[in-house]
Amino acid sequence: MITVHDHRKLGRELGLFDTDPLIGAGLPYWLPDGAAVRHTLEEYIRAAERRAGYQHVYSPVLGKRELYEISGHWAHYSDDMFPPMDLGAEQVVLRPSLCPHHAVIYRSRSHSYRELPLRMAELGGMYRSELSGVLGGLTRVRAIQLNDAHIFCTLDQVAEEARAALEMIRRAYEALGITATRYRLSLPGPGGKYVAAPEKWQRSTTLLADVLDHSGLSYEAAEGEAAFYGPKIDVQVTDGAGRESTLSTVQVDFHQPEQFDLHYIGADGAKHRPVMVHRSIIGSVERAVAHLIEQHGGAFPAWLAPTQLVILPISDSEVPNAVALAQRCTGLGLRAEMVGPERGSLGARIREARLVPYQVVIGAKEAADNLVALRLRDGRRLDPQPANNVLTHISTLIDAHSSELWNSATSS
Repeated sequence: MITVHDHRKLGRELGLFDTDPLIGAGLPYWLPDGAAVRHTLEEYIRAAERRAGYQHVYSPVLGKRELYEISGHWAHYSDDMFPPMDLGAEQVVLRPSLCPHHAVIYRSRSHSYRELPLRMAELGGMYRSELSGVLGGLTRVRAIQLNDAHIFCTLDQVAEEARAALEMIRRAYEALGITATRYRLSLPGPGGKYVAAPEKWQRSTTLLADVLDHSGLSYEAAEGEAAFYGPKIDVQVTDGAGRESTLSTVQVDFHQPEQFDLHYIGADGAKHRPVMVHRSIIGSVERAVAHLIEQHGGAFPAWLAPTQLVILPISDSEVPNAVALAQRCTGLGLRAEMVGPERGSLGARIREARLVPYQVVIGAKEAADNLVALRLRDGRRLDPQPANNVLTHISTLIDAHSSELWNSATSS
């Protein structure tokens, strides 16, 4: 029988996040263990972006209403935005997206074709005026931390940049233990929700379809799912209850570069318009963590787990050794906790730590010989061995974002 996990219930039971009516609906707060998961996830994606040539920026969560009038959000997306706030003669708005800010950052400096593609990334806050009836846990919230990036490139570079983004998504899913349900080519539907620019829509749709075809990915076209300014590739995931949602996206945008009059100086010395590729590898941190809770039932990959090692002294006599080992773990960057005999019998403490990847048991013999008896979350028990060997091997697997708990071939 397959267990279906609900992140709203399990996330609270595990002490990852919670909500309070005084803060408001759709505004969860993160508890220490949830903050550890979130921080680790954020650092993973930032490091992956740095390796892929992205430059990170910070931009304000507020912007003048005029900014969103230029971008098109005000005309096509205002129903999902919070009302503007009056500041003297100006109105400011909580941003619903990061792309207008990044367009302004791009145009703040002159650019040559030699600089392109220019990859700009930010893990930043944005806000959506979601109705109370659709809010739930971490999947539908009003304050979102989005893993967002915008690539400013030439038309000839678009396909390779989109393909590279899809490859980054694949690698992230592998490290996180996420399985994509399907790929969707999201297209415009009828009505006035979308920017009226048929030629741009056709060009960007053809580009994305070609990227999917050349990547060998099967996909389905879906009308009415595009962004208001352009089509997108959506990577769909499914929760335990069979509900599907979008986690990652790749988009091609000819609209905003024109709206913000973006340009670069070409090899001919003339001004040229860049193309803007939007991409999000893990989507919003909130939705990504919600999916991970349900996917793994709280038993996160070791590198992502809020507590990676629990150290269990059998009796009070071994507590000093356990404390010293916990300190060594911390020095190695591992998240470790010492749980002493005052918390119950060894069996009870092992059961309590069932979701922790590594359980280190220290008895009288281990303490005397500086050994540890390691139990793995999957039920395996390893022979006692030197603590240094164990910690080095665990650190190596975690640093590699490995899905393995133990690799006997490389542990000797």
